[in-house]
Amino acid sequence: MVDYQKRDKNDIFNIPVLGFLFKNQTFIMTLRVGVLALFIYAIVFGIMYPTKEENIFTTVVFWSLFWPFFVVVTLSTFGRVFCGICPHGFMGKYITKFGLKKKMPKVFANPIVGVLLLVIGFWLVYYIYPQAYKTPIAAAIFFIILTAISIVFFYIYKDMGYCKSICPIGTMMGGFGKVSFTTLGTYEETCKSCTTFECADACSYNLKPFTFDKRANMVDCTLCMDCSDACEAVSFKLVKPSHSLFKKFQIQKAEVWAFILITAAISITMSFHHALGRVAIADEYIWSKFGMFLQEKIAIIGLDYIGISALFFAMLITISLVYSGMYVASKVLNEDFKKVFYTLGYAFAPIFIIGGLSHTYEFFFVHHYSDIANGFMQGFFIDADKVQALASRKDGWLKIFTLLNYIAVIWAFIIMAKRINFFTASKVAKSVAFVFASSLIIFYLFLNAYKVYAFKTYGAKKSAHNHSPAAKKHTSNEVKHIR
Repeated sequence: MVDYQKRDKNDIFNIPVLGFLFKNQTFIMTLRVGVLALFIYAIVFGIMYPTKEENIFTTVVFWSLFWPFFVVVTLSTFGRVFCGICPHGFMGKYITKFGLKKKMPKVFANPIVGVLLLVIGFWLVYYIYPQAYKTPIAAAIFFIILTAISIVFFYIYKDMGYCKSICPIGTMMGGFGKVSFTTLGTYEETCKSCTTFECADACSYNLKPFTFDKRANMVDCTLCMDCSDACEAVSFKLVKPSHSLFKKFQIQKAEVWAFILITAAISITMSFHHALGRVAIADEYIWSKFGMFLQEKIAIIGLDYIGISALFFAMLITISLVYSGMYVASKVLNEDFKKVFYTLGYAFAPIFIIGGLSHTYEFFFVHHYSDIANGFMQGFFIDADKVQALASRKDGWLKIFTLLNYIAVIWAFIIMAKRINFFTASKVAKSVAFVFASSLIIFYLFLNAYKVYAFKTYGAKKSAHNHSPAAKKHTSNEVKHIR
């Protein structure tokens, strides 16, 4: 065990305020207990007050504070620090100590399980039936079920297997966290004389922090900082953004699929359905027409057929672009397709996590700030005047956040350029491969440029309510039903 370590200037543990926030175990424990208490209270409050009219607190905690605001902002900066204070992970460390400690079966041990649960269990449901998780009782039930599943897995299996494979956002955070500008590791010179490995013994995930630097990969590290408390040789450094993505490391296929599927389910689908759904010619887009076709053929009241259609086309376009682009790139580079696919697929990481900041920051000023403030006043029965939003959609200065979409594109191109150099080929071959492998990035750039063009050329729909043809159709059907 190392009791003293001279730290580098870029070591966060050596920076007064940040060092306290990330290393002081008393503060971290207090934060974990506070987040757990808030988590439980929000669930109980959602059961006690199940409707939107009487309770916005529960939905605000889960869908405005935890996600997307805290998770997206911290993930793109300091990494997956939310995992370090996550209520499930916090409880899991204690549950697993007296659990059965069995090895996770292969059917569950694949991290793609968590990615599919997120895409299918949340986003597919969300686009089919938008109100599914928006009521307080629905949000409470959703997290009760998720908590029950986590407790079962923590009790049965060892090494925090739930966090590594089953958690719907675990793999996503592990992959997207590589975009951040921090890295956890150790001081190599100090570790050379170590024979006790306290940092590894302290890790509930059975990881070895002293190997992180050599592998250029923090693997399943959740930044819980237990290792830093066990040994002073552990470091948490500020590095260049996407530091690890510029190096070779052991690739995790599930992370690449997380980039692809999350980009399709959130970034592309929301551009189709929400952004372009407010354009005057929204009814003319193929996903709108196909959604109306589904509505006429199936006609189940309450379902969002435009949302279903937008998700379908977003997935189809995204996966097609990635597969075809990577296939051509592999032929040009004369390399195995899978090797090219998973090596270069990491370049897609910034599209959602950096591009998503545009939506997150805009909504903070338009919705989240006032919702969070009013929700907490309601949840803790504080009698005060209602807090107003900091801005409205009409405020032109909000457009500054759209620049983040283009920063995401530039960032993705840089990573692609760096990672394509891992292959041995001529400059011409690499240049051609770069263009095809970047097909999804180019499409994302085009989509953002087209949104600006569409609003300038065709304008926005006059009414902000029921802007989709499916919504109008639902209203019409409901009126007829009432008659």
